[in-house]
Amino acid sequence: MVVELVLGLGNPGPRYAATRHNLGFRVVDELARRAGSPAWRSFPLCELTRLPLERVVIAAKPTTYMNRSGAALAWLLERFELEPSAVLVVVDDLDLPLGRLRLRPSGGPGTHNGLRDLCDAVGTDFPRLRVGVSGDSAPVDLADWVTSVFEDHELEDAAAGIARAADAVEVVVTAGIQAAMNRFNRADVAGPGTDSV
Repeated sequence: MVVELVLGLGNPGPRYAATRHNLGFRVVDELARRAGSPAWRSFPLCELTRLPLERVVIAAKPTTYMNRSGAALAWLLERFELEPSAVLVVVDDLDLPLGRLRLRPSGGPGTHNGLRDLCDAVGTDFPRLRVGVSGDSAPVDLADWVTSVFEDHELEDAAAGIARAADAVEVVVTAGIQAAMNRFNRADVAGPGTDSV
């Protein structure tokens, strides 16, 4: 499995930029910053740039809302003539402690509406990197929770999780998904203040 495209999930617009649900966007933004990527360019349904790592891969952010991300991925697969297995999806995960990572080569959507729309559009055979956004207390309303911003005391762990997720994507691209899973799926690489699961 060779990853050719990294798709970060989120909601477009400044209203959602700092929310828990936009960690996928923030991870690909961090990758682009590190790599000195060209400016993001607007295309139908998404924004794109190139990530010059050991080899060049495409980075994408849908301009649809989270629960309509499947249309963007279908367009990307057609434009670049890729199979779903060549796309690494980066997404927030409410079921993981803040900053904890879980990388998988494929699987179902769980409770995530963005992943559900991707799976409905292209199937489940794509790797995904989940980045934990769970806080100290259980949310009453999931939609309100994921579209909320991090609390002040969570900001450091959120930033550490974004940095670690960007590290994980770089390892996937340069060394393969198994090497990245071995390194980043362990509980002992969770961020400070997070619980092991």
